[in-house]
Amino acid sequence: MTVVSDASPLITLARINCFDLLPKLYGRVYISTEVYNEVVIAGAGLAGATQVAHADWIEVRPVQNTAALAIAIGKMRLGAGELSAVVLAGELKADLVLIDERKARHSARDEGLAIIGCVGILEDLYEQGDLGDLRGLIKS
Repeated sequence: MTVVSDASPLITLARINCFDLLPKLYGRVYISTEVYNEVVIAGAGLAGATQVAHADWIEVRPVQNTAALAIAIGKMRLGAGELSAVVLAGELKADLVLIDERKARHSARDEGLAIIGCVGILEDLYEQGDLGDLRGLIKS
């Protein structure tokens, strides 16, 4: 399964101590260079930065079609991280995109991509038996 993530699911899952459960669901997760820079470089010292930097199951891939990314950034009111995740997912023919922001989710759906956000990820982890208190995590 090819899975691409935006920054927000990585940050949120790190914040609630569920980051290390992602490979149990997806194995390898791909992120764009823009997402890496958002989480690790710009977010240094914040939730997710250290986890993403050291996760051997995350692979950073640059977006190949930088022209498409630039056009999308110019047209839409979304950040480079969200849009690069959608573009990278298209390039990799991803089976799933981990993304929370509503406009970015619509953009991914418009590209024919399957999406899931943090709540869906937590539900899947709960169904697999990897989480005990789903309600408590969602409230946090």
